Amino acid sequence: MSLVRSLVFAVLQTALTVLFSLVALLSFPFSAYARYRLITGYNHTVIWLARWVLGIRYVVEGREHLPAQPAVILAKHQSAWETVAFLFLFPPVSPVIKQELLKVPFFGWAFRMLSPIAIDRAAGREALKQIVRQGKDKLAQGFWVLVFPEGTRVAPGEKGRYGIGGAWLAAESGAPVVPVAHNAGEVWPKNAFVKRPGTITVRIGPAIDSREKSAAELTRAVEAWIEAEMGRLPPAAARQ
Repeated sequence: MSLVRSLVFAVLQTALTVLFSLVALLSFPFSAYARYRLITGYNHTVIWLARWVLGIRYVVEGREHLPAQPAVILAKHQSAWETVAFLFLFPPVSPVIKQELLKVPFFGWAFRMLSPIAIDRAAGREALKQIVRQGKDKLAQGFWVLVFPEGTRVAPGEKGRYGIGGAWLAAESGAPVVPVAHNAGEVWPKNAFVKRPGTITVRIGPAIDSREKSAAELTRAVEAWIEAEMGRLPPAAARQ
């Protein structure tokens, strides 16, 4: 049954991606915020389909921790679910992504209209400078910046190496850091076609003041909080 549901979902998502990529291209004359609101209609629709076709629901805990001013979100990365959902679960964000994503037909076209921070991960320190330079501009415009410090998706129960880029941006800009843990990988596994029903828990931690803290200190604090919470999250498949 999960295979049939996943097949139906894949067909519908593909059709939506083509449709919204064309909408995104037509939104070029609009302001950045207007484009964001229009294009993320795709994100709302995909997560709605995930609920009604795949049986994947979600709960968000800790919204009261979100600061009033733009912040840097440092989040666990387990699946494609959070890359879609986080763009509407939080205030308007500019996600840090790898440049290659912008070359993906249809999907990349739409993503480009969201003005993400697209970096060359092989560029080393220059990529970090790009995150800080562009990230400061986005924060000044009122956008939050979304970073997955592990850089790539990791399976449930595993931990990747936490990069310093997002914390460096926070330290340089003075923006608060918001750590986020979740268990989306349990029902929407990395690179898996078949998804499973269940309820994803997104847990938002208390904002961390970045002033007078180094990027290394911020990274350690975020890593410690996220990984501790990952061990406390309820199994996604058990919460239906």
